[in-house]
Amino acid sequence: MKKSVDFHFEHPEDSPGYLLWQITMLWQRKMKKALDQLDLTHTQFVLLAALGWLEKKSQEVTQIDIARHSNTDRMMASKVLRTLEAKALITRREHPVDTRAKCITLSKKGLETLGKAIKIVENADLDFFAPLGKNADLFTMEMQHLIRENADDF
Repeated sequence: MKKSVDFHFEHPEDSPGYLLWQITMLWQRKMKKALDQLDLTHTQFVLLAALGWLEKKSQEVTQIDIARHSNTDRMMASKVLRTLEAKALITRREHPVDTRAKCITLSKKGLETLGKAIKIVENADLDFFAPLGKNADLFTMEMQHLIRENADDF
């Protein structure tokens, strides 16, 4: 007799988690294709964008600030930031107070690349989410709600 597994849902497409996974995979493929022209991964873009946002409010942006702002793992953020530094998109300098920390800033090349990348990503997002039509704002609010409710779990 063949064993079977009991699933909560009758069909895979009834599972919000499964659907989120599929949507995420499709969206990531679109982002990869869009950002390939700038030789950026989506994670590199996210960390550059986080740095861009944080630099608007502070001159002393650290790696930890960027990791927190982007909800990314600190070690992964460190590795990606090293790659961005090797690509001359960011610079690091000693923090004026905390000797353990480095201040990270966008280089001129990084600022130019981020400006181009923002346009590319925003256009790709508009295209990807266009089928939602009027529901796009509600979808965004629901995603924000899920993030707020679950962010402390990690």
